[in-house]
Amino acid sequence: MFRNRTDLTLQASVSQALLDAGCVRFRSDEPFRLPSGWTSPVYIDCRRLVSYPALRRALVRQGLALLRDRDRLTGIDVIAGAESSGIAFAAWLAELLNLPMVYVRKEARGMGPAAQVVGDIRPGDRVLLVDDMMAAGRSKVAFCEALSAAGATVQDILVLFDYGTFPTADALSRWKPNVHALATWRDVLDVLSESGDVPEAELSELRAFLSDPPHWSSAHGGIAG
Repeated sequence: MFRNRTDLTLQASVSQALLDAGCVRFRSDEPFRLPSGWTSPVYIDCRRLVSYPALRRALVRQGLALLRDRDRLTGIDVIAGAESSGIAFAAWLAELLNLPMVYVRKEARGMGPAAQVVGDIRPGDRVLLVDDMMAAGRSKVAFCEALSAAGATVQDILVLFDYGTFPTADALSRWKPNVHALATWRDVLDVLSESGDVPEAELSELRAFLSDPPHWSSAHGGIAG
């Protein structure tokens, strides 16, 4: 059951919604190995969000409000959804903005202009790339490369959740997009610390991870950078 509180900040509200939807998982005794090679005591599964109409609607509107507050909607020509978890949220956002939408595959399939970018995109189009989450940013590199090859410019990236721990700016330095996230692990930690819903041992492990991700990852069998 989702808790409706009006006294929370955007980040706290989104963090609480992610917790209520069961998107947050702890496993410090057997760390999660991310696709990038990093290990982490926590994992976020934003794919669950599509099953909750009220929640997904609120998140899309919160993302729209965040972009509007930062004056990042002016000049956007196309909304691009990242395969696969970003496609639904991109579609809902494009509908609210009445803008064209494409989706970007992780890898090219077949031949021709639509091998990796599916939909109508033109050279010079300014793109807002939408995905569910950001960890080390390596998948975003593939999406940016594909959109750039199609002649588009990735001006902004909107994600529901950003780990906020890895050097994503380095990975995306070629394109220098503005990255916007509704919440990070530190926001989730703040909510959990107040709620008392998670054992202190798990919270301590999360704090240790956030204080030095490379060291924690390396000590638990993952990469350090």
